[in-house]
Amino acid sequence: MSNYSFFAMVNRMKLIDRWALMRNTTKENIAEHSHNVAVVAHALALIGNKKFGRNYDENRAAVLALYHDTTEVITGDMPTPVKYYNDEINSAYKDIEAVAGERLLSMLPDEFREDYRPLFEPQKGDEELWALVKAADKISALIKCVEENRMGNREFDLALKAQEAKIESINLPEVKYFREHFLPAYYLTLDEHTK
Repeated sequence: MSNYSFFAMVNRMKLIDRWALMRNTTKENIAEHSHNVAVVAHALALIGNKKFGRNYDENRAAVLALYHDTTEVITGDMPTPVKYYNDEINSAYKDIEAVAGERLLSMLPDEFREDYRPLFEPQKGDEELWALVKAADKISALIKCVEENRMGNREFDLALKAQEAKIESINLPEVKYFREHFLPAYYLTLDEHTK
């Protein structure tokens, strides 16, 4: 009987912490982050469909988001200032991610590999969904910064301003709608939500 490690490795996402270079009041791992990105990507797709006449597959957007950082169980979470320091490092990291994706795919039975490959290698036709996932990823980062800032963690002050500017600059109507109608609630306390 064969033994395949793919799902056991995916389960290890909960062991990879994000924001490693910053002091956190609450740790966040890539499993939690990916769940949050999936929730937001799904919402962005629904917003696009209902408010802007788009025809997104919201369920596919959510699944792409769930797996968007899975290669980090092999590579670890590279801090953003390092990953994007220059084009050479960014390109090398993309190559490393591709190798990690292939390694994870090799942990599946042959008959399932092509089903999972599109989650690790962008496919023609998924460009708009990946744009939503990328936007959701940035929104998730902003949410983390808001949470840390609300807890009085000044370590995230500059990151909060930078993430707010990034979200403001995303030219997608779905993001603008989410920013105007849903993001303000993340700045509230529990008591303010239940008034």
